[in-house]
Amino acid sequence: MMQSRMMRPLAYGWLLAVLIGMPGAASKGVAEASDPPNILFILADDLAWSDLGCYGHPWHQTPNIDRLAAGGVRLNHAYASAPICSASRASLMTGKTTARLGFEFVTKDKPGFQKIEGTTLLQAPPLTLDLPLAESTVAEHLSGLGYQTAFFGKWHLNQHHGGYLGWSPTHGPAAQGFETAVEDFGAHPYSWKRNPVKTIERVGEYAPDSMVDQVCQYLGKKHERPFFAMASSFFVHTPVRTPCKWLVDRFDRSIPQGIANRDQRVTYAAFLQTLDHHVGRMLNALDASGQADNTLVVFMSDNGGHPEYVSNAPLRGSKWNLYEGGIRVPMIAKWPGEIDAATESDTPVVGYDLLPTFVDVAGGVVDDVDGVSIRGVLQGESVALERSLIWHFPYYHPERGYKDAKRSIGIDDFCVSQTRPQSALRRDRYKLLWFAEDDRVELYDLESDPGEQHDLSATSAEIAGTLRRELRLKLKSMNARMATPVE
Repeated sequence: MMQSRMMRPLAYGWLLAVLIGMPGAASKGVAEASDPPNILFILADDLAWSDLGCYGHPWHQTPNIDRLAAGGVRLNHAYASAPICSASRASLMTGKTTARLGFEFVTKDKPGFQKIEGTTLLQAPPLTLDLPLAESTVAEHLSGLGYQTAFFGKWHLNQHHGGYLGWSPTHGPAAQGFETAVEDFGAHPYSWKRNPVKTIERVGEYAPDSMVDQVCQYLGKKHERPFFAMASSFFVHTPVRTPCKWLVDRFDRSIPQGIANRDQRVTYAAFLQTLDHHVGRMLNALDASGQADNTLVVFMSDNGGHPEYVSNAPLRGSKWNLYEGGIRVPMIAKWPGEIDAATESDTPVVGYDLLPTFVDVAGGVVDDVDGVSIRGVLQGESVALERSLIWHFPYYHPERGYKDAKRSIGIDDFCVSQTRPQSALRRDRYKLLWFAEDDRVELYDLESDPGEQHDLSATSAEIAGTLRRELRLKLKSMNARMATPVE
């Protein structure tokens, strides 16, 4: 079994050679591709790195996602581009960091600034409401390479229109390069006000999901050109509720007694199995279409798990912060004949790598992005990606209840803690976090300390100083928006 391994530590003379500028303009040249593959991208919402059976969870049941991993590669050091939904998705769509985009938080219904319950030392930048139309999205790149493009589900990249998360007619998927665009909450509890659900007691039965139905119909159609289909699920985002009493009862019997937040975790396990059921339906539809052998399937989460429902252990932190639990996510890829089955990779990759990867497998080239193609990583090549990964979150969280939230962030807190403006950089085995309020840094060796329990910033001051300078230079080169002192 070929296995890509994380790069070994390098000598720290590389700072002078760090590339901090933006690459040149995008190339529109298209490489000759004999039979470009279809691409099915399934994006989960708030799914934790350790949530899946194939990532070692002791009681969650995810047989369909595990089957996907068994047929392809599991990435153990995959990262979301941000610890929060809209920012992560903006980066996925464009191949650029959130710092460069100036899109670091979630969209809202009106412009302005964050409103925090409590006193803060800094003022976060103005809210970004829309993904700018001037940005070239993955759909636009692939359309230019002859692909049919389709989007289903959660967008969250425009000012809320006509209700929470409503698509904008000017900045929704149809305006950003997707030929087919289906706005649908599916069976997620967001839809229950419009479509009330009844308790389901029959074992094996799930609530109908119209979004998944439409994805399956699309996959089953005859396509004259290769397709890029993005199925953006609302699962497993809160509210965590399920009509499947049979599933809740099953997990109530199997999950150990005495664990923290047990009731929430029982319901969450049932909720997660619903997501797995949906993924299974889509994979089955792809198989039935006869197109599976020429389709690259990628599955990942938009950010880390919600701290009140999941254990992100052994990782520290959760959604909303830049510790590993907030940004390290599951990522799986399957491409028959191109990616070996049942393999895994420890090479660090990030969400903004997917656009150049999809363009690469489609036979094109793009170079006006921050990400790189990870096709070689997926295919098990010994690829040394000599670069740093960067995150930037100049905001506070939670907005409501900030003053009463726990100040510290640990492992298995099972509560929403305070997040303050922060940035992070990973280079090889080391990760640096910088906190804007007090200009403080923390340094961790992720190879020996993935739970970020031992801050090395004092004992390894030279490494911390080198990474800090690199982070500062990268943020400056990207014109990153910073939180500023409150006047």
